[in-house]
Amino acid sequence: MSKKPSRSKVRKRGGVARWWPLAVVAAGLVLVGAAIRASIRPPGVPDFTPEYTGGPQLKPDRENVNLGDVRLGETVSVSFQLSNVGDRPLRFTQPPFIEVAAGC
Repeated sequence: MSKKPSRSKVRKRGGVARWWPLAVVAAGLVLVGAAIRASIRPPGVPDFTPEYTGGPQLKPDRENVNLGDVRLGETVSVSFQLSNVGDRPLRFTQPPFIEVAAGC
């Protein structure tokens, strides 16, 4: 004599089997939506076209600065903005060294 399974056990097995394909489809749709959203660039982000190919390249926002006549002991300062216009990431392996060329 074999026992029949109770109705509650049959429902549990049937419920999992019935909802499993729907859960897989829903997860697939979420992944596709995330991939589409990640591939769309937000508005206002410009395309980057490197000025230099083959590695990193620093470019200052200005080449020369004329500070005029400066008295001995007087402190002056100037700032530059440096940008990497190359097609590869720029990494400093040593502290940067700045050299003042002419007029000092």
